[in-house]
Amino acid sequence: MVISSCASIGPSARLDAPAPVFAPLAFFTGHSVGEGVLRVTLSHARRVHVVSDGEVDPDGTLVLVQHVKEGSKPPRERTWHMRELGGGRFAVSLSDAIGPVEADVAGNRLHLRFRGKGGLGIEQWIYRQPGGDTALNRMVVRKFGLPVASLRETIRQVP
Repeated sequence: MVISSCASIGPSARLDAPAPVFAPLAFFTGHSVGEGVLRVTLSHARRVHVVSDGEVDPDGTLVLVQHVKEGSKPPRERTWHMRELGGGRFAVSLSDAIGPVEADVAGNRLHLRFRGKGGLGIEQWIYRQPGGDTALNRMVVRKFGLPVASLRETIRQVP
């Protein structure tokens, strides 16, 4: 039952919409804050707080620096690099990822897939919400193909 509760946090047909179209470089440029809950199988839920600052380099690459606070763990920093390839596809690297990050946009949804340390498979669906300054992040972490953690996060752009 615990594992199935993690599996239900994946993609959401009710959040998918043709608009507003998700433009990740525009959305993550500037300052944003994420608040969420990480649920780990056989463990207690942890609050997650993420402060992000993004800037687009002259070559068109978004550099997004995030300060992540997860429960009682010490804060950590991670960095994303994202460049649009066209056709809804993006070239992405993440300091937490092992290897490349697959990323594509369809309508209001940004879909990310990558490998993490310890053989973890990580998949995220970030849905831009009407009004444009908020996105809902749904993430599932798998080990040996089985869901072991999930995240529900609300990300807000901050002026």
